[in-house]
Amino acid sequence: MITNSMKRKRDPHSQTYHPNLESTTAAETTAKTTTTADTTATTAVMDSILCQTLANPPHRDDYIFHNGMRHVKPYYFEFLCHVKNRWSGKTIVDMFADEFKGRPHDYYVSAVKSGRILVGGKTVSIYHRVKTSEKISHFVHRHEPPVMAWDVSVLQEDDDVLTVCKPATVPLEVEGDVNDLADVRRHLLSLEFLFLNFVSFMICKPSQSTSAIHRLDRLVSGLLILARSASKANTFRQQIEGGLLKKQYVAKVVGIFPEGEKVVDANVYYDFKEGRSTAEVGDGSADVKLKGKISSTKFRRLHTDGIHSIVQCEPFTGRTHQIRVHLQHTGHPIANDMLYLGESISRRSTEGTTADRAAAKSGYSLSSSACENSVEIEEEISTEFSIDPMCTNCPNLGPQGYSGHEEGLWLHCVKYSGPDWSYICPLPDWAHL
Repeated sequence: MITNSMKRKRDPHSQTYHPNLESTTAAETTAKTTTTADTTATTAVMDSILCQTLANPPHRDDYIFHNGMRHVKPYYFEFLCHVKNRWSGKTIVDMFADEFKGRPHDYYVSAVKSGRILVGGKTVSIYHRVKTSEKISHFVHRHEPPVMAWDVSVLQEDDDVLTVCKPATVPLEVEGDVNDLADVRRHLLSLEFLFLNFVSFMICKPSQSTSAIHRLDRLVSGLLILARSASKANTFRQQIEGGLLKKQYVAKVVGIFPEGEKVVDANVYYDFKEGRSTAEVGDGSADVKLKGKISSTKFRRLHTDGIHSIVQCEPFTGRTHQIRVHLQHTGHPIANDMLYLGESISRRSTEGTTADRAAAKSGYSLSSSACENSVEIEEEISTEFSIDPMCTNCPNLGPQGYSGHEEGLWLHCVKYSGPDWSYICPLPDWAHL
C-alpha cells in the first residue's frame, strides 16, 4: 500500500468508495467559521466527490514528500458505524467521547451541531440518545501517519505472480479508527498498495484481481508476494493452510549471537490493549497455565562484528511479533526495536497511539534503510493543504500522537518457498556488516 492508508470516502447509497477532496471553494472556507455555514460546506464537499476507479487513480499531487517521508495530503472521509447494544441509551456526544477517544468532548459537540455527525442521515440534537442498530456517520478531515519515501522495487513479474520489495513503515493492514469499514478496507488493501507505483500495470490489466498472499508487518521490509488471479491466490492459500510454506527473514540484533542453530520454543502471548507480545515458557508444573499460543522459531548467526550480529530467522508458526519477541527471549533483541529492547517504555493505552510509536518516544532513533535497490525520493512538493477549522489535527500535517520521523526495523523478509516455487528478495544495506 503506497498510500499510508485507504484514502476514500464511502457513499452510503452506492456502497462505493470515493477519493479525497483537497479543497473547497473560498466561499465555503469562509462559511466554515459559523455552525450553519459549516453544515452547508460539509454537504457540498460530500456531494461533489467523484468516484475513483482504476482509470482515475490517485495523483502524485495527492502526496507531500518532505524530509525523506511521504505524506498523504489531509482529506475528507466519512466513517460509518451502527450503534452497538452497549452504546444504546447514551447521548450521541457521550457515545463518541467514550468510544472514540481520539478527539476531545468539545469537538464532538461541535461536530453534532454542525452536521458532521449524523444519525440515520439526519442532523440531531447533542442530547439525542442513540438506539441499537442506528446508522451513525462521521465526516472528518483525516490526517494519516507518513511513511518512508522509498520506491517499491519489482523483483519478479509473471503472468500470475508479482513480487516486490516492500519498504519499511508502509502498512499492509489498516490502522486507526475504521469502525465497521475495516473488513472492506482490508480487502481492498493490496489494490491500494499498487495504485501509485504500478498504475500502468493495473490499467493495462484491469480485469485481474491482485492480492497479497501473506502479511508483512508495517515496520518490516522485504519480500511481498502478490497473486494476480483468484485461482493463483487460492493455490497459495491452500499451501499456507497446509503448512507447506517456508519463510526466511534476516535481523540485525544486539551483541554476539551464539554460533550454530538455535530453536526457540516459547509460547507467544499478544496483549491487544498494549500492542505488545511476551514469550512464555512453562516450568513443567501443571498448575501454571500459559496464556500464549505455541510458537517456534529457528535462528542461525550469519555474521557478527562484535557489537551486532546478522541472524537468519525461520519462523515455523506465525504469531504476532513472533520473531521480535523470540529474539528478545534469547537476550539478543533487534538492535533498533524500541518495543522489545527494554521494559521502560511508554504504554500504548496511555499514549493513545501504536505500541511501536509509544516505544519510540521512550528511546533513541537509529538509522535504517529500505531495500538495497530502492531509491529515495529527493523531490519535495509544496506542503500546502487545506486547513479545516474544526479539525483537531490541523494545521499540522501529521495526526496527533505522531512526533516526527519514524524508521523501519532491522528485520527483513528474504525468502518464501513452497512445494515447487521460491521467491527471494535482496538483503538491505544494514545486513552487510
